[in-house]
Amino acid sequence: MSLFPDGVHRVAVDEAERCTRGADAPAVLLDVREQTEWDAGHAPGALFAPLSALADGAPLPAAAQGRPLVVICRSGNRSQTAARLLTARGERAVDVVGGMRDWAAAGHTVVDGRGNDGSVA
Repeated sequence: MSLFPDGVHRVAVDEAERCTRGADAPAVLLDVREQTEWDAGHAPGALFAPLSALADGAPLPAAAQGRPLVVICRSGNRSQTAARLLTARGERAVDVVGGMRDWAAAGHTVVDGRGNDGSVA
């Protein structure tokens, strides 16, 4: 099964990290949490696009436009909503089961806005 089949699908954090790691990654990690959560800690290289803004019609960040999206939030609830919204807009999107809580628990890096060790708020 392709990572980005038609419709909304969910992926585990390890698969999300593999397909979004590095500058030549096949997909973009899109964090849809709110500003305070993002500031506390996020995955390195993730792009910030709060669900509240996307729901109000905000465009994706320029670096995410036209690219497959792996959508993440704190627990996997908002990311599932965001992936549905983005898929309805014609984007290719999957969401991450367990969100940033599972990301951190799996030992994947979390950084704050200054590049220091971050936490999941």
